[in-house]
Amino acid sequence: MDIPIYQVDAFASEVFKGNPAAVCPLEAWLPDETLQAIAAENNLSETAFLVEQGADYKLRWFTPAAEVDLCGHATLGSAYVIANRLRPGADSIRFHTRSGVLTVTRQGEAFTLDFPALKRARVPDDPDVVAALGAAPVEIWQAMDLMAVFQSEADVRDMRPDMTKVAALKTRGVIATAPGSESDFVSRFFAPQSGIPEDPVTGSAHCILTPYWSKRLGKSKMIARQISKRGGELIVEDKGARVLISGQVVPYMEGQIRV
Repeated sequence: MDIPIYQVDAFASEVFKGNPAAVCPLEAWLPDETLQAIAAENNLSETAFLVEQGADYKLRWFTPAAEVDLCGHATLGSAYVIANRLRPGADSIRFHTRSGVLTVTRQGEAFTLDFPALKRARVPDDPDVVAALGAAPVEIWQAMDLMAVFQSEADVRDMRPDMTKVAALKTRGVIATAPGSESDFVSRFFAPQSGIPEDPVTGSAHCILTPYWSKRLGKSKMIARQISKRGGELIVEDKGARVLISGQVVPYMEGQIRV
C-alpha cells in the first residue's frame, strides 16, 4: 500500500524554520499500531493522519511515542496540504479531533487555528520543577501542560533542562515562558515524556499561554515567539473560550510511504 506524505514547516516563512510536521492523507483508517509505526519512522514531533468525513476531515496526531489530544503545528500543516494539494483554494477547513471540532481559515499566506482556550490553575512552587528546568520560576501553572513563568527572555533562552527529570514530572509537557524583548512573550516547550525533548514550535501550548499573557499584559492580540533552536513566530488572539493562533506554512518534501 502506498500512502502520500507531505512534510511541511509550520509557523515559518522559510524552510528549516518553525516546526516540521508530516501529513498523511488516508482513504480509510489503518490499525493504530501502523499509524504509530509510521510516526516513529518519520521521527518528527508530530505526524498528522487525516480521512475525509463528508465536507470535513477526521484528524489524528501521533508523536514518535504516542497519540496526542491536541497539536497546533500539524493541524496548521494539514490545512496547508488540503488548501494547496487536496482541495486547492479552500479557505476554511473543519477537523474532527479528540479535542472537538477545530476550524482553520486561510487569508493570503497565513492560516489561523481556532482552538479551545485551556483552563489553568496556579500551583505551589515545586522543587522538582526547579531541578528539572535548572532555574526557579516566579510562578507555576497547571493545565494540559505545566507552565513555568520566568522574569526575562534570557532566563528562558539560557535554560538547560535535565530531560530525565522533566520526563519524571506528571504532565504532558513543560512550558517555560517570559515577557519578550522583541515580542509580547516568548516560550520553550519540553516533552521528553512524549518522545520530544524540545519541540521547535508548539501551537497547542499557546492555548494556555495566550489567556495568561492576555490577562497579564491587558491586550487580546499579541505576537509570540518560541525561542527554540529553529524558532517560530505566532500571532495569537484571546477570544475568551477560544484562542486564535496564526502562522505561515512552507512545503519541504512530498513523497510516498510504502507499508
